[in-house]
Amino acid sequence: MARLHIPTVLRWGDLDAYGHVNNVEILRLLEEARIQALWMPDDEAERLASAPSAVLDARLGSATLSIIARTEIEYLVPIDYRRTPLDIEVWIGRLGGAGIDVCYEIRSPVGIEPDELFARATTRVVLCDSQTMKPRRLSTGERLAWKPYVEEALIFTRR
Repeated sequence: MARLHIPTVLRWGDLDAYGHVNNVEILRLLEEARIQALWMPDDEAERLASAPSAVLDARLGSATLSIIARTEIEYLVPIDYRRTPLDIEVWIGRLGGAGIDVCYEIRSPVGIEPDELFARATTRVVLCDSQTMKPRRLSTGERLAWKPYVEEALIFTRR
């Protein structure tokens, strides 16, 4: 199966007092990668260049909301500031009835040696009807778009 590779730029403000990316900012980096991987861009030109997995309409007033039900992060190595975008690998660990488990690995920039794994995470995303706020089933189109990116879910080692 395939993984999406989302280049993600760090901001100077992402650093904590120790000079590492703050744990809260790592959650933001995961959010950015998830949005690029799953959400359809508003602009038609951007839509043509987006990942084939970006099928959720997240515009204001859309029929579906993507609700975060759970996130688990395993921090492995501190991330120092760098100007080259980190590589966030994204895949689907589980396609459920109304939700998915999005898995991530935050890695050193593509082509930079040694390849370091900084953090691993999983986020459970539940799709809800925006009118009723009740979970709704994944559509056939969503399943088809996400199926190529389904692989084994993360198993966290440090519990």
